[in-house]
Amino acid sequence: MEQGRLILAIALSIAVFLFWEMFFDKHNGVQQQEKTSRTPKLEEKMEKTPAIEIQEQKPVPVDPFSHPAGDAEGTGKQPRTITVRTPKYSVKISEKGASFSSFILADYKERVEKDSPLKELVPTGIAGRIMECDFSRNRLPENALFVTPEAGDFIDVIGGSKTLLFSWRSPEGILLEKQFTFSSDTYLIGLTITVKNGGIGVFEDDLIVSLFGKTPENSNTYGFEGPSALIDNHLHQIKIKKIKEKDVYSGNLQWLAVEDRYFISSIIPEKMETGRMHLALPSADTLASHLVKPLTPIEPGAYRVSKFNLFFGPKSLKILSRLDNGLDRSINFGWFDFIAKPCLWFMNFLHGFIPNYGVAIIILTMVTKALLWPLGNKSYKSMNEMKKIQPLMAEVREKYRDDKKKMNEELMKLYRVYKINPMGGCLPMIVQIPVFIALYRMLYEAIELRHAPFMLWINDLSAPDRLLRFDFSIPFMQPPYGIPVLTLIMGVTMLVQQKMSPPPGDPGQAKIMMLMPVIFTFIFINFSSGLVLYWLVNNVLSIAQQYYITKKPA
Repeated sequence: MEQGRLILAIALSIAVFLFWEMFFDKHNGVQQQEKTSRTPKLEEKMEKTPAIEIQEQKPVPVDPFSHPAGDAEGTGKQPRTITVRTPKYSVKISEKGASFSSFILADYKERVEKDSPLKELVPTGIAGRIMECDFSRNRLPENALFVTPEAGDFIDVIGGSKTLLFSWRSPEGILLEKQFTFSSDTYLIGLTITVKNGGIGVFEDDLIVSLFGKTPENSNTYGFEGPSALIDNHLHQIKIKKIKEKDVYSGNLQWLAVEDRYFISSIIPEKMETGRMHLALPSADTLASHLVKPLTPIEPGAYRVSKFNLFFGPKSLKILSRLDNGLDRSINFGWFDFIAKPCLWFMNFLHGFIPNYGVAIIILTMVTKALLWPLGNKSYKSMNEMKKIQPLMAEVREKYRDDKKKMNEELMKLYRVYKINPMGGCLPMIVQIPVFIALYRMLYEAIELRHAPFMLWINDLSAPDRLLRFDFSIPFMQPPYGIPVLTLIMGVTMLVQQKMSPPPGDPGQAKIMMLMPVIFTFIFINFSSGLVLYWLVNNVLSIAQQYYITKKPA
């Protein structure tokens, strides 16, 4: 196979890979579903799993209803909202369901502008449905009122930790308690759920702890967004379109979560135990992830205690890896994760000395290029030798243009005479493709680049670069609209590279190769400026290396 054809195949493969992610995968989104006020009953769709010992206690002589509890219905009391404030977040908990109606992060904003509000993790439209607690068969009523002995409506956790208890009692005498423990120095929140049987019969059911979130607005992103779980030490990241095919995952649950590009909400059992993750789409734009935990039968006067940790915060590898609960595995950069994570670590290491992530990306690119420098030398040397014999190759093609077999034979003789490996310029390029894909994933998903400024008009390395914002739309460009200066410069560097490379022998291939810089420029027009900066710097270094090899005396 000719070198030109292989180079063209590599270039087209990368272009198709990027173009597909940008423009076509969005058609695979979830279909519209009828909105409902409650998630369908789980027991209708899930297979029964064996019951397990959670934390069985013998009947105790004390009153199981020693804490105050609100009635299920008909109290006429308006539910209170308790606000807990720590240095890392502010959370509002409603007595209606004892669920989170707001969760605001103190160190992150919604947008890059200075007057932007802080980041809200409870999506609009599902407030009060985060961190619900229920049973599979004995469903809690819609207006279940959990009361708390806390007198005030505001709790500040400045140092240490603070516990907040909510209780609900059914007419049959079942008491459900949710105890939250908030700490000032971590995003982790302790959750202890106690089920007490104050009735006259044995209570048998499954405990359900639920997360809710919005379905991804754009399914054409390359990074993962949606429900995930670590089950039997295996990471499951389920695309929305796959939920209809399979919505129940069973095994030893280590955690389950709802992720978006930069943030994660998660339920983490204190001990890995058998259970189920059940996924549902209550409406077209709402995602529900339920942790279903079988309870052993509870005798009258006895109780069961289930302990969890909750995490609502950034998908930061530095933060998640310190938790030592496996949640850091939710940051998964795909096939080349083993390349991407060291690059992320090194970028953060550089940022510790140079507080500008744009400069850190430039240095990371230079180091990566230095490591791949020997491969690049081989590639450019081979290209240079190929360029020298282009006139001879043109003569062979012209002479045997009607006999392809003879043409290829003569070309191979030509390669042997001049000791040229026609694949020599391509194989090093193939080796570099995994590095590009790994850096692409890392730079796209790294929360460190979110709202991180570089210089001049580039004030957010996670967003496309735009200069002189326009009020009108531009074809192929996603809002905001403006001049993609960095991307256009990148396109020029690709054109320079193309001019420096030996042209394919086939005129049709040559025309396609000349179009590749234009195609890549259109593809990159909506990419984050951090990724464009990497590609631009890599192109400049490649041009310098190729020029050096070409002009270097033999």
